[in-house]
Amino acid sequence: MTLLQEHSDDSQAEQEVVVLCNPDGAPRGTALKAEVHTTQTPLHRAFSCYIFDEDAHLLLTRRAVGKKTWPGVWTNSVCGHPSPGESDEEAIYRRLAEELGASANAHPHPVLPFFSYEAVDASGIMEREFCPVYRLDIQRQQLGLDPNPDEVAQILWVPFDKVVRTATFIPELLSPWMVEQLSQWPDTV
Repeated sequence: MTLLQEHSDDSQAEQEVVVLCNPDGAPRGTALKAEVHTTQTPLHRAFSCYIFDEDAHLLLTRRAVGKKTWPGVWTNSVCGHPSPGESDEEAIYRRLAEELGASANAHPHPVLPFFSYEAVDASGIMEREFCPVYRLDIQRQQLGLDPNPDEVAQILWVPFDKVVRTATFIPELLSPWMVEQLSQWPDTV
């Protein structure tokens, strides 16, 4: 990567826009992502997606150590913020490519469509998100994983029941949003 490309990537990240929202998820404006995640984070739109393979193993990702919030923490497969005018499904496919260098031809389906949470990182930065949760079922070999090291430090396929037990008995190993999401995960999904 050249210096020009590095600068371009940094500028693009600095210019990423998130959708501010009401408690019901309805948009109420936009703000720069770089200015939103603070100690007084306003409620904004996000999503979480859990990717399952044909053996019901969940793809866990460990956040890169350079991430602003929860660096190095294990979490769900992919997450992010939909851009203004972008559907959650479009955002999932975009972040799948950006984070994991992957694509999928399956459609994500909602698991917790009205999930929201607040959590404060050890650095004092608050996450405050209206964050619908999705499930994406794929054939593992068709995913074509090539994780972006700026986003993902490690990946691991784990049986879902083991992930749920970890969230129950050792929650500090996982992101706080994942622990909350798994505590609300429907039995029928």
